[in-house]
Amino acid sequence: MRRLFRDWSSWILIVPTLFAFFFFSWQPLVKGIVLSFFNTEGYNAVSFAGLQNYKDVIQNSAFQQTLTNSFVYVFWSLLIGFAVPIIVAVVINELRHGKSFFRFSVFFPSMVPGIAASMLWMFLFEPGKGGVLNIMLSALGFPVQQWLQDPDMTIMLIIFTITWRNFGGTVLLYLASLQSINHDLYEAASIDGANVWRRFKSITIPQISSMIGLMMILQISGVFQIFNEPLVMTEGGPNNASMTLMLQSYYYAFRSFEAGHSMALGVITFLVLMVLTIIYFRLDKKLNRE
Repeated sequence: MRRLFRDWSSWILIVPTLFAFFFFSWQPLVKGIVLSFFNTEGYNAVSFAGLQNYKDVIQNSAFQQTLTNSFVYVFWSLLIGFAVPIIVAVVINELRHGKSFFRFSVFFPSMVPGIAASMLWMFLFEPGKGGVLNIMLSALGFPVQQWLQDPDMTIMLIIFTITWRNFGGTVLLYLASLQSINHDLYEAASIDGANVWRRFKSITIPQISSMIGLMMILQISGVFQIFNEPLVMTEGGPNNASMTLMLQSYYYAFRSFEAGHSMALGVITFLVLMVLTIIYFRLDKKLNRE
């Protein structure tokens, strides 16, 4: 009887959480997938459309540019947002004094709300003579820049903004991994005459490779779901130069009121991420075998 009561009391505690998880996560997910196969009026299914919504989305020239933009985002993200935290973590880990101060300093931007951070950097990157950075450039005798109005710069600047806000948490994760490395390995390498780069390449990278792989997957997944920063800073412009898949899905849903197309684009984004993840794990498995 006591065991039965314990089991029931456990379920009483678990069921509300499971219900909330289903209601707020799985139910919208399933409904979104279903709606992607229907013609809709508002957010209600009207008639079965099959794959027509998917065809409409894929054949739209905006989708082709948006998908290209997503891979450009990934490129800049791996170049800036992925490499910088590793370098910063290694530098902080090598410090003998002030580690706590620098850990707090790099993590502080993560406490700034995403919208506020986007508005801050939008103000700094404002084109024309009124932007803060352009005022500084003018004072130094340099020509003003178009910044977010320049199609060649806008994605890089958005990634810079995202990195500034988010890299602190990543740095702390890398620091935790670095501090778990046995320092005897570094001492032995130093005795053998290995320089800093050799120790970093032969000891540090292999020891934190699992963390690097995990962060790479999370980084790419996060980049494909970028939404707030392009919406606030550029609204996907200029001329769709910074449009993302999630922002395009938002425009379908809340500007064109085409819920079917919006859900179809969401499913396509999920499939792209799934394919990239499978490719990564297969390559990682192959490299580990070798």
